[in-house]
Amino acid sequence: MSTRSWLVQPRIGEYIATHTTPADPVVADIRAATEAAAPQWSMMQIGDDQFVFMEILARAMGARRAIEIGTFTGTSAVAVAKGMGPEGRLLCCDVSEEWTAIARQHWAEAGVADRIELRIGPAIDTLRSLPAEPTFDLAFVDADKTGYPDYYDELVPRLRDGGLLLADNTLQQGRVADPEANDQSVVAIRAFNDKVLADQRVACVLLPLGDGVTVIQKLRTAS
Repeated sequence: MSTRSWLVQPRIGEYIATHTTPADPVVADIRAATEAAAPQWSMMQIGDDQFVFMEILARAMGARRAIEIGTFTGTSAVAVAKGMGPEGRLLCCDVSEEWTAIARQHWAEAGVADRIELRIGPAIDTLRSLPAEPTFDLAFVDADKTGYPDYYDELVPRLRDGGLLLADNTLQQGRVADPEANDQSVVAIRAFNDKVLADQRVACVLLPLGDGVTVIQKLRTAS
């Protein structure tokens, strides 16, 4: 099992991997195709453990409508689509025809292509073009870090009460906690993390999974 976690000691990581349900076999194929196309970008994929986590989460909450901001080569989309089952529908937003071509190929291999709609173009434009209804059960954000606040502002109103938004890379290799780290992505994620924590419409927990996954739940609207 592949993991992106840098927080876990190798010995513990190996034990965790052997006691976690294996990811769908298509994940290894996606990883190999991504590595062959551009090894320097392969680290952008989620790990197998995060794949299983997202699949379980989508299944457990009975998600039927989901949206993903930042698709890359399609690993996380497979996790969500499989978790939702045949009746689920996932809208994927990305700007790259090249990377998502790999995704499309493997969605078909995984048997989930009919559950996924891909829209190419700036995700913020796609989001703003969507009607307020119907609402999404689940959202996953794994795109440009400076765009997270804007994506969040568009997504939260479109989540159903009790719905979840997962934000990836919210630890930035631990640099969010390093006062000396002030590159653009770190500054953006720090601001995003503070924004989410202060938002009384939601509850959140930042998990040390992969490079940090913040699970954000939209609270039920007061009657």
